[in-house]
Amino acid sequence: MPQVIALVVIGAGLYAGYRWVSRTIAKGQRRDQRRVTPKDLGPLEYDAKSGVYRPRGE
Repeated sequence: MPQVIALVVIGAGLYAGYRWVSRTIAKGQRRDQRRVTPKDLGPLEYDAKSGVYRPRGE
């Protein structure tokens, strides 16, 4: 009988750990999704002198 109790306790611990890990991963993914929104720079023009695209100064 003690083996059954130990198995139940271990199973409950594994399930709680699984739920904690899945919540932590989901929280990280939500944080990454919020951070990904790109900033709109408007129209860009190529600066031949520096070799990069820059926002068009109007």
